[in-house]
Amino acid sequence: MQALFDAIATMAMPTDAQRVFHGRGGLHPGCEAWALDAFPPVWVLTKFGEATAEEQAALTAALQARQAQIAPGEPLNALLQTRFDGRSETTVLAGSVPESHVVTEDGARYRVHLQRGQNHGLFLDMAEGRRWVRAHAQGHKVLNLFAYTCAFSVAALQGGAKEVVNLDMAQGALTTGQQNHQLNGINSGAKFLAHDLFSSWGKVTRLGPYGLVIMDPPSFQRGSFVAHKDYARLVRRLPDLLRPGGHALLCLNAPEIPESFLRDLLAAEAPELEPAQRLPNPAVFADVSSDRALKVLVARMPPLP
Repeated sequence: MQALFDAIATMAMPTDAQRVFHGRGGLHPGCEAWALDAFPPVWVLTKFGEATAEEQAALTAALQARQAQIAPGEPLNALLQTRFDGRSETTVLAGSVPESHVVTEDGARYRVHLQRGQNHGLFLDMAEGRRWVRAHAQGHKVLNLFAYTCAFSVAALQGGAKEVVNLDMAQGALTTGQQNHQLNGINSGAKFLAHDLFSSWGKVTRLGPYGLVIMDPPSFQRGSFVAHKDYARLVRRLPDLLRPGGHALLCLNAPEIPESFLRDLLAAEAPELEPAQRLPNPAVFADVSSDRALKVLVARMPPLP
């Protein structure tokens, strides 16, 4: 665990939400089970497995020591989430952690819930995806599938999108998404549809065509979406959803599925589209294998001749 302690001892006090240490990438032997995130003013340690009392005490002491150096006089707020046997447990290590609070990223504001399950409300590894959307959304109608808390929608509208259609089965997540728009002073331009996508293709298609379609599904959600089986059903709809010259953002966070899976799906299910580029991940998310890391592929519908 020395690499994690070294990261804590040298980290700066961030202002934006971000990952600080990514042991899951396999570049720090002995730390593969650990991650450290900053959701200011809260530090979040995650261990994929059980954490001993000794580990908790040592890491809390290390965080307290660094906090005293980089934010003298400010209390340490830290929690630990352990994930094992298909469940998660969250423990406050120090200070106080609100039920929800607002964090920032590139000037945008998002509400997070750090003690509510494994998904906190903002996926930090998708930061470059949000930057790409903000930079390329100008003037487009955008379809945001599996919208979750609608961070992509906020980025698109900040980038000048004409309209964003957000679709997700979870009304609670969309409610947080509506709050995220309000937090950023966005009071129009977004639709929020709490629908099952696979029974709503007609409505989604009628609201198009779109200049940008974002697909960021869960890799495995029992009874809802399994990437190996269901991603093809998404990709084959793209030609009907995109206008000529439009783009699609295909996202996949499944370490066991390589980038070639997405490229093969495009070739088989939507050969009209041209793969353009794979977006980089934030540098802190470096991985021993690019196929294990988050994959975000940009594809383009050719313009009319």
